[in-house]
Amino acid sequence: MTVNWKGVYPAITTKFTSDDKLDLDLFTKNMTEQLDAGIDGIVLGGTLGEASTLTAEEKSILVSETQKIVDGRIPVILNIAEQSTAEAIRIAQEGEQNGLHGFMLLPPMRYAADSNETVKYFKAVARSTSLPIMIYNNPVDYKIPVTLEMFDQLAEIDNINAVKESTRDTTNVTRMINRFGDRFKILSGVDTLALESLLMGADGWVAGLVCAFPRETVAIYRLAKAGRVQEAVEIFRWFLPLLELDINSKLVQNIKLAEVYTKIGSEYVRAPRQPLTGLEREKVVNIIESSLKLRPELPDYKSIKIEDA
Repeated sequence: MTVNWKGVYPAITTKFTSDDKLDLDLFTKNMTEQLDAGIDGIVLGGTLGEASTLTAEEKSILVSETQKIVDGRIPVILNIAEQSTAEAIRIAQEGEQNGLHGFMLLPPMRYAADSNETVKYFKAVARSTSLPIMIYNNPVDYKIPVTLEMFDQLAEIDNINAVKESTRDTTNVTRMINRFGDRFKILSGVDTLALESLLMGADGWVAGLVCAFPRETVAIYRLAKAGRVQEAVEIFRWFLPLLELDINSKLVQNIKLAEVYTKIGSEYVRAPRQPLTGLEREKVVNIIESSLKLRPELPDYKSIKIEDA
């Protein structure tokens, strides 16, 4: 399957049972809602997926289950966030053997690599697989910026062909396009900046609140790309208080709580994370409940045809 890096790619949450096992039934329910809403791809094992707490066996199970659920309809992308180049290469090669369609690749974890080390890391992993790779550029959370000069070097590698743009600077979308044209597809990685990024030329959206609100997320994307900007803006304005739950250190707990309210998830997180409590939980509940009371009626967004989406 060709990955065109366009459209909405949920960074899907991992569902757990009360006794800390994978909840594959609930995962399937959520994924079915995502597919029905019209998502264009899926990203497994990201921050929202609590990847750092998952065992290799659990990741393998999630990959296998996701492949069964999507049944070839959309590309399945696995996040690679490792401490060593060798382990990242191992995961990439194993993922290709297991039928994945591409990878989202973070800079080396824990060690603050310099630009030379980071570029070499990205190139080594990319050369170990034939699958397409999306670089995750998030210097705010991961402390390693992937600069335009670094992308100059990465452009030499054919299968590095997209970026998850999470610098928090929407002008970086324009900088990338001005410098590289369409060499790298650009996917917004910050929910609160997604609409602005799409209107400035981003190709897609690696989304978080989509886990609880898939239809609203896909509707915004398709309306924006169809030039129906005012309709997209109106939905986005309603959505913003919810989207702000994504730019928070407890984004996993926040979004999982939202999934409870839309009946496609649970609050169970894996320790050391704990579900929200007290005033913190009350604040998030208020945002969710207030938003649901005003939830907009969506246009027939599924009938909108977006080229190559």
